[in-house]
Amino acid sequence: MDTIKIIIAGVGGQGIILASDLLSDAAMNAGYDVKKSEVHGMSQRGGDVVSHIVIGKKVYSPLISFNEADFIVSFEKIEALRNIDYIKDDGTMIINNMQILPLPVASGSMDYPKNSIEEIKKIVKKTFIINAEEEAKKLGNIKVMNIVILGFLSKHIKVIERKYWDKTLKEKLPQKIFDINYKAFEKGYTLE
Repeated sequence: MDTIKIIIAGVGGQGIILASDLLSDAAMNAGYDVKKSEVHGMSQRGGDVVSHIVIGKKVYSPLISFNEADFIVSFEKIEALRNIDYIKDDGTMIINNMQILPLPVASGSMDYPKNSIEEIKKIVKKTFIINAEEEAKKLGNIKVMNIVILGFLSKHIKVIERKYWDKTLKEKLPQKIFDINYKAFEKGYTLE
C-alpha cells in the first residue's frame, strides 16, 4: 500500500469532523501515518464541510488533488457532485441518499440538480448509495447517521482491520453515547 486518499464531504452539522477523526484514529491504531485537513465553509449555517484524509506508511501532505481520491464519501447528494473532480478513475464513491437544500435552492433562486446520482454513476463505476438517515432513524437517533456511513466505509478500507475500528470507537466515544454509535457502525458495516 502506498497511500489511501479519502474525502469526506457534507453539510455543517452532519458529523463530518467526528467521522474523519474516527477514521484517522482507526488508521493510526492500525499503525499507519495519517494526515488530515478540513475546510469548514460557514458550516454552522448549513455550509459545506470537507475533510481530506491521507493514510499510508509515511504521509507528507493531507491535501488531495483532482483525480487522486480513492474514496469520496458524501453525506449529502449535492456534495458528491461538488467533489466529483477529485475521484480517481477507479475510485469508489459512497453517497448518502439525502437531500439538504442549499440557501439559493431554498430561496427559489436556483434548482436542486435533478438525477444527480444517475449522472454520478455514469462517471464513477463504483458508486454505492446508502440511506443512512433512514437507518439512523430505525435505531432511534438521527444523530448517528454519520456513524452508519462510517461503518459502511470501513468495510471498503481493507487495510484497517475491524478490531482497530472497534478499539477506536471504544476509546473515542463517550460511554453515554457508545452503545447507540456502536449499533450504528454495525448497521453501516452490514449494509449491502
